[in-house]
Amino acid sequence: MTLATQWTAPDIGTWQPQRSWEVEAPQAGMALTDWTLLVIFLLGIYTGFSIQITANIPFPAAISGVAGVVLLWRRRHRVSPTGLAAFLGVTLLLLASILYAPGLDLLSKRTTGLLQMMYSLVISYALFLTVVEAGAGAFSRLMLVFIVTIVIGTVLESYAGLNRVSDAVRLAIYHQGIYESDIRDEMLYGRVRPKLFTTEPSAVTFAYTLFSFCWLLTSDWRHKRLGYLAMTAAAMVAMPGPTLLLLVLLLALHELGPGDDAQSSAATRIIKLTAVGVLALVAFAIVGSTVYANRLNEIASGNDESFFYRVIGPFLVAVDVVKHHPILGVGLTGEQLVSDNIADVFLRSGAFSPLWNIPEPNEVLINYFFLHWVYLGLCGGVVLILAISGWLRALGVRALLMCWLAWAVLGQASGAYVSPKTWTVLFLIGACSVLHAQAKRRTPAPVPAPMEPTQILPAAALPPGPPTIPPLATSH
Repeated sequence: MTLATQWTAPDIGTWQPQRSWEVEAPQAGMALTDWTLLVIFLLGIYTGFSIQITANIPFPAAISGVAGVVLLWRRRHRVSPTGLAAFLGVTLLLLASILYAPGLDLLSKRTTGLLQMMYSLVISYALFLTVVEAGAGAFSRLMLVFIVTIVIGTVLESYAGLNRVSDAVRLAIYHQGIYESDIRDEMLYGRVRPKLFTTEPSAVTFAYTLFSFCWLLTSDWRHKRLGYLAMTAAAMVAMPGPTLLLLVLLLALHELGPGDDAQSSAATRIIKLTAVGVLALVAFAIVGSTVYANRLNEIASGNDESFFYRVIGPFLVAVDVVKHHPILGVGLTGEQLVSDNIADVFLRSGAFSPLWNIPEPNEVLINYFFLHWVYLGLCGGVVLILAISGWLRALGVRALLMCWLAWAVLGQASGAYVSPKTWTVLFLIGACSVLHAQAKRRTPAPVPAPMEPTQILPAAALPPGPPTIPPLATSH
């Protein structure tokens, strides 16, 4: 008699091998309290609402600050020793910059700037930890809600009378920086640009640009690039402004992030990046010369005071400061040290009109990318970038080049280097790149169709199994 075993094929369609990253990656999903705090934080960045504690000490992005502290407390179990050590290293470097910089009479102001910088980094860190825990799908939907709300709100403000409510709120909660150039808007854009409860139109377009790029990084929609272009077109109709041109450049930077195809070679990614970059620059030129033709003509003719103070002026001042203070610059918020140099640099520039006034340095240097080099110099600026890059890498960010380039691009439309908005940009984009990478790793590979549970495989297809027991010998 022969004793045989029968092997039944398992249902391989419902079985997946366990991977190490599934154990290490944080579980997606947060409590309603965390989502509420996250929305409040982003609203605080959008509005930029600040509280003046004393005449010289502001509480920037106060709403975001309160929400960020609570979020950090709720994520305290995720603060790693490496992350804490990296933060302390960055703080020591910034402390060295304010002590080394000339002009000890400005030490008090620089100390205030250091405290604001530390506060901004801390709540941006809390935002990073929260967004990573939220999950790519859920966070991309939140970004989409913000995007759609801004588009609808700006349309209502322009065509349905919401501007009266928005203006009343703006006058009530903001005490400085309120935009009052509606006549200029009508000349350049044919209508008054919406402010939607912010101080100025550029605050709306800046937030929209940031949220749209974060949606692009975290969305898993197959046609998300076309959706991103549709968002860009909708914004140019609803809230025209040159900041929206940055959306086109950010689309090219998106290709520097975690690729949609993890198996693609370096050469393939370089070719893809080059093609998208060329197309982005062409689109940038076409859109700029058509939609914003009047504004570009003003810039080209040297009549655009705002563009000079946002881009050209800060660049010229940064070059001058690096030339005279290359080691650690003028220290955080130490632009008063070079106030006379600022006037000289502006007056020597052929792009500066003698008809323009030169206000306080903090009112003309409204570009946080160039302020980075003004405050820290060439050596300190490079070292700080390396230090924060090490911090981000310890947090799991791999697309560091994309993060820093996107930070620099958005810096052409925002100032206030030590404010939370500046560092929210970097840490939020870093968190979105981590979410994108996690989502790609969680995508299951295609598996064969399941077999019938009772199907018996041919002998040749059987996997190694228990040996067949030979027939027992019988004796006569």
